[in-house]
Parts: sequence; structure tokens; C-alpha cells
Amino acid sequence: MVNIGAFFGPMVTMLYMSDYNLVFQISAGIVMLNFILLFFYKEPNRNKTSESLASAIFKVLKNIWLVLLDFKFVIFLLIVAGFWSMYYQLFFTLPVFINQWVDTSIVFDFFNRYIPVIADNYGHSGQMKAEFITNLDAMFIIIFQIFISALVMKKKPLNAMLTGFIIASIGMALTLVTQNVIFTLIAILIFSIGEMSASPKITEYIGRIAPTDKKALYMGYSFLPVFVGSILAGFISGNVYQEMSDKHSLLMRAMQSKNITMPRNLSQNEYFELAAIQLDMSSKELTNYLWNTYHPSNIWIVILGIGLFSAICLWIYNHFLMKINN
Repeated sequence: MVNIGAFFGPMVTMLYMSDYNLVFQISAGIVMLNFILLFFYKEPNRNKTSESLASAIFKVLKNIWLVLLDFKFVIFLLIVAGFWSMYYQLFFTLPVFINQWVDTSIVFDFFNRYIPVIADNYGHSGQMKAEFITNLDAMFIIIFQIFISALVMKKKPLNAMLTGFIIASIGMALTLVTQNVIFTLIAILIFSIGEMSASPKITEYIGRIAPTDKKALYMGYSFLPVFVGSILAGFISGNVYQEMSDKHSLLMRAMQSKNITMPRNLSQNEYFELAAIQLDMSSKELTNYLWNTYHPSNIWIVILGIGLFSAICLWIYNHFLMKINN
């Protein structure tokens, strides 16, 4: 259900990207539909207590402290955060990378020929929108989750997570091979297989390593690595990407190396167009020159390293710190 929303949400909002006020208004309207559903919802029976709000808050803080005192569990959460930091690159880095470097004209031509309504709404200037390409991850999960779940259902959580981490890492790394969008689509498919294999098993693994009397408490913190991973991912997609892969930054570096002075106060598009004229290149030739000279795809080596490092740490954690056969 999460991925059904993750797929159709962007498909709807991409239709209104020219007016983001309308995007937020539509999103708010869809959320408000839940109020209608509340009329058909019956809350299950529960034991009411006389516990005050202050007491409940104190209890929550005490439970958080108990979890953080478990050194082994915190280490596991940090390892899993590495996986989630790689996962978030699908939304933070990949759309920018596709916009700047990947030729999506093959996909656009396909839809323009066979399903023109998709090309008209999700394409522009002979290229598909990057958000449309990355959104296929959710579509792949909708299609293949039941099949993948059937394959990993009986696998031990650790083995499933290790396999998922490695597969997802390989999927992300394929993007560094070429500017061809076909490789990007294959990379997203492979990554989604790794995601489908690892993600559900994380909670199951926590259930196995948690103390018997604290399983519910520990499993409640299984999403803490998602938060930590998103913070790490933001740093990679920001500072690291700008230094290694940002098209405008690399172009400025190229113009400085050729001692060509460019006017100030230009937009990035204007800067690129003027630079192409100065270098006597077409837009495509300049993009290829930057690709071959500065190798912006190396950002995916960094992300591959994070995924593989997380997998190695997870194996070490299980075999030497926990010493359990999961």
C-alpha cells in the first residue's frame, strides 16, 4: 500500500509541477479524504488507564533511554542506517543525476510512439522527466513484491538482509557505467529487488535480537535508522554530489581551467549555453566532454561503498558481536 501511494502520488503531482501551490493543495485534499474514512472506522477495544499526559511522556523518554543504553542494538541501528542512506539516493541524488547526465530520449520516443499521453504529460523537449524514471522503483515493488517475498520468506533474516544490501548496492552502482537510460532502468529494477529483500527482514531481525520482554519496544525503533539514513543521504546528495558530479560546478571548473571568463549573474542554463558557444560545442558534445573529463558518475562508487560497507559491518556484527545464527 505504501508503494501504491508512492507511485501514484508523484504521477499526479508531476502533472502540476508548473504550479507548486496547486500541488500542495491537491496533496492536502487527498489527505482530507481520510476524514471521510473515519466515519467507517471503529476503534478496537482497549484498556483505559488513568495515566496522565506527563506520566506518559516520561515513560516514553524512559523507554528511549533504555533502548539507547543497549550498545549492541544501537550499533545495529547505525549499520542499517547505512543501507537507508543509500536508499534515499534514489530520491535525493538520482533525479538530479538523470536531469544532468542521462539521455532519456529512448524512453520518450517509445512512449511518444505507443502511449503518447505519457510522453505529453511526463516528458519535455524529447526527454522524460527524471521523477518519472525514479518513480519506477515503486512500480517495480508493486509488481514484484509478492514474488520476492515468497523467495525470501523462509530465508534467515541476516542472509536476506545481506543479500538485499549487496543487490541494492550493485543496482545503484550500475548507474556509473553509461549515460544510457536503459542502464538506469535496469539499475532501478535491481535496486528495488534488493530493497524488497532487505527492508521487511530488518524488523524481523530486530524481533530476534531483542530481549524477550522488550520485543515490542525494540521493534518500535526499527524506523530510527530511516531517520538517520535520510540525514546522511542529504549530506551525500548535497556537498559530496556538488563536488564530484554537479554539472554546473564541473562546467565552471572546466571554464576556469581554460582561462575563459564568463559573465556573472547568469542562470545555470544560460551559463551552459554560453559555455557551449565559447567552446564551439553543441549541448550534447559539452555534456559528453564533461562526462569523459570529470567522471561525474564516480558519485555512485561512493554510494556503492556505503552499501557494501553496511553489508560487511552487518556480517561482522552478527558473527562476532551477537554470535547468533540468524
